Amino acid sequence: MGVISLPRVHPPHLPPIPHLPGVPHLPPLWRESRMGLEAAALRRSAVWRGEGVPAGDGRPVLLIPGFMAGDGSLATMTQWLRASGYRTRRAGIRANVSCSEAACARLEARLEGFAEAQGRPVTIIGQSRGGIFARALAARRPDLVENIVTLGAPVVSQLSVHPLVLLQIGLVGALGSGHVPGLFSMRCLRGDCCTRFRDALAGPLPEDVHWVALYSRSDGIVDWRACCAPEASELVEVRSSHCGMGLNAGVYEEVARALAITRPGAAGAPHETPLAA
Repeated sequence: MGVISLPRVHPPHLPPIPHLPGVPHLPPLWRESRMGLEAAALRRSAVWRGEGVPAGDGRPVLLIPGFMAGDGSLATMTQWLRASGYRTRRAGIRANVSCSEAACARLEARLEGFAEAQGRPVTIIGQSRGGIFARALAARRPDLVENIVTLGAPVVSQLSVHPLVLLQIGLVGALGSGHVPGLFSMRCLRGDCCTRFRDALAGPLPEDVHWVALYSRSDGIVDWRACCAPEASELVEVRSSHCGMGLNAGVYEEVARALAITRPGAAGAPHETPLAA
């Protein structure tokens, strides 16, 4: 009997899957218990009273919460910014578990409306997954973004997180794959639904969009190395828990410093805003 040769079928090209570490990283999860102490220390700090914080003068700031969190997780930072004269806008997120492209599309529309209403580009502050969205939005719509500040955002490797968080991601993905509405699915990793999001996340940022990336070596959720994107304008280390980055005085000091840097030509603002005494 002769040998039958079948034509070789080449598999379709698939986009790269987000890097999953071979050996799961084990951040010091117990250090997340500091969050209450961080919040108490913030209320006693000089930065909470506005010392060293540049006057907002109505400058717009969009805040984006982290994975499984909602806008309320950044309520304290919102209060602080408003007290300093900034005009803030929530992301409109109850729980950050949506498909990345769908979430970014909604945020882009919100960002566009906010920038048009204020007549100038917007500063974006994003915590954890919210910081990943901030990076993508800055690449997609640099015309609308003055600068971005990311708080413990694993932009380099989105899955470099504690195994317990990976388990939560897998659970949400499984539910989303089972067509539970409002949740990301396993297809979001490299499916067509998130192609535009992945392209933006890997795309270049204009030089005039300043990016301050904050990370903590004692982060109990995210591998701090995953937050250190080489393309960031500044990599700044802080001493903070992951969940407490929205409540940590040291983080607020760095956010204040980042807010002093404004985009050249943005609504007549100087390149640097003087700090309050």
